[in-house]
Amino acid sequence: MNRIPATFYVNGVRRDLLVDANALLFEVLSDDLGVSGVHKNCDRGDCGVCTVLLDDEPVLSCLMLALEARDRQITTIEGLAKGQKLHPLQRHFVEEGAIQCGYCTPAMILTAKALLNACPHPSAEDVKEGLSGTLCRCTGYNKIITAVLAAAKESE
Repeated sequence: MNRIPATFYVNGVRRDLLVDANALLFEVLSDDLGVSGVHKNCDRGDCGVCTVLLDDEPVLSCLMLALEARDRQITTIEGLAKGQKLHPLQRHFVEEGAIQCGYCTPAMILTAKALLNACPHPSAEDVKEGLSGTLCRCTGYNKIITAVLAAAKESE
């Protein structure tokens, strides 16, 4: 195995590892670093549940080589809360009942965060379009859209 030294900044913490050259970002986050909020489902980039933020942009961690993310800022759902204080998106997902099984929730929230960074005052249509790459089987999306719009309104 060809293991390469690499530095990752995960949720603001520097992590130095030896990484297989062909390891996927999802594998490094979940297997090597023990991050539990990154989920994997399809292994093909179709469902979006493996989404993390890389330098504040959503990426599919099941398709990205880990070495492509070295020396960059990686944010997972664990990196949004400040101690016990939930990020407004996390709080509104809970308050609006946008969490059912929770499997897609980390990816939905991270994708919504990137959307709100780019478009602080989205319409419902903007939210639908922005979240369209992350599939949810449980909620029917209405409560998710409501939660994202509530978080956007809070930040006005």
